[in-house]
Amino acid sequence: MRSEENTVAGYLKSLPEDRKKAITAVRKVILKNLPTGFEEAMNYGMLSYQVPLSVYPYTYNKQPLMYAGLTSQKNYMAVHLMGIYLDGDFRAKFESAYKATGKKLDVGKGCVRFKKLEDLPLELIGEVISWITLEKYKNYFENRRKE
Repeated sequence: MRSEENTVAGYLKSLPEDRKKAITAVRKVILKNLPTGFEEAMNYGMLSYQVPLSVYPYTYNKQPLMYAGLTSQKNYMAVHLMGIYLDGDFRAKFESAYKATGKKLDVGKGCVRFKKLEDLPLELIGEVISWITLEKYKNYFENRRKE
């Protein structure tokens, strides 16, 4: 369920009140822990935390590299964490820490789904967001391009 909104404020305003409250709380944690250089925008139909094209323009689709995303879907909300998708060590560390919180882990390749804010360990989400600097993230893609 992609949003057609093109601003963060418009996206938040379009959400039902309960979803707006949850998404706003997670957004606050992401912004507090987001490494320097990433930008928040509406992209891919969701709130996107991404590498600006001015920093890394060499993407296959001419869109900024998404580092994290936040969205409200029909049956759940989700935090997209590209770090756990791209790096097996980060994923293992994340899954172990998540399970230690006692909360149920509902994860795809990089998408952590939750139905209520209480289902998501916010402190851990903030920690995971802070794990990879913009430079390290950019270098990962630079190295992949060279291969």
